[in-house]
Amino acid sequence: MRTPEAREGTREVRATAGAPRRPKGLSRPVSVVVAAAVCAIAVTAAVAAPDRAGRTDRAPAAGAVAGAKSADAVTADAAVAAKCADPEASLRPSGVDGPAVQRIKNRGRLIAGVDQDSYRWGYRDPATGELSGFDIDLVRAIAKDILGDADKVTFLTIPTSQRIPALEKGKVDIIARTMSITCDRIRQVAFSTAYFEAGLQLLAPKGSSIKAFDDTLKGKKVCAAKGATAETVLKDEPHGASLLAVPNQLDCLVRVQLGQADAVLTDNALAAGQVAQDRSLELVGQRFTDAPYGVAMNLKDEDLVRRVNKVLEDYRGGGDGSPWMRAYRNWLALGLKGITAPPAPKYRD
Repeated sequence: MRTPEAREGTREVRATAGAPRRPKGLSRPVSVVVAAAVCAIAVTAAVAAPDRAGRTDRAPAAGAVAGAKSADAVTADAAVAAKCADPEASLRPSGVDGPAVQRIKNRGRLIAGVDQDSYRWGYRDPATGELSGFDIDLVRAIAKDILGDADKVTFLTIPTSQRIPALEKGKVDIIARTMSITCDRIRQVAFSTAYFEAGLQLLAPKGSSIKAFDDTLKGKKVCAAKGATAETVLKDEPHGASLLAVPNQLDCLVRVQLGQADAVLTDNALAAGQVAQDRSLELVGQRFTDAPYGVAMNLKDEDLVRRVNKVLEDYRGGGDGSPWMRAYRNWLALGLKGITAPPAPKYRD
């Protein structure tokens, strides 16, 4: 069941579940991980289950040729192709209050889809019960710019596979959830400029025979979150491994801990947080893709895209003392060393 909560001006929607028994042999910190995974499964069922009401299938117009594309569709395809020459290129920043920004102001709250299971990015701090992390700080900066108050946010915890549907159906204004900018996704949602650069890498128990994303995966079971880039990559290039797809990234960590999976394929930025939770695991091989993270929005909300890009311009500004660098040092520097600056923005207009 979902239970809305009000806490210090920030409303959160999350699932509650009874604490599961800790698997024998696992340390106490891992029990928190397992409990969070059960919560994530409840969220998948209760918070963001696909809503198919109101969807209609229309017959082709009379005289239409089966399989033929309309002029509008051809134009749209051409626009997408142009974007995919550089998918990170977004719309230039603007502080103008267009219809999407005005909608948020009229409501008085920003509705943001986030994660509660990605340590250091978007997770529920066991000491305070509050949502915390790098992505959470960014959402608050966006709320501060639009509404003048960083606490005027309604956080909705959204499973990986439901990020795009949540935007398409208008359930959220933005998604800030370690979401990679890809050519496939920009057909469905709009992205801000990149706010972090990550890439796929394997996570496995120390001493594993898995050495990299190569033939050492043969006969192994590799876990990935449904709807994540990792799932697509494993389907396209399995290297003899079988795919175990689960609702949320944290579920993969638990599956490895329980011996139900041999490795996890995920962004190295997320994997570093999981290593911090369980020191029996390690990153193996090298990062083998580029995965720029962006804030996702509905395709129609161009004014909001420009406003978020304005926030990101300010967030990056200030060199070593910028809000971005402060958030990096606070949340990510321990597991992702050596980053000296945020990614530079790219624009297409």
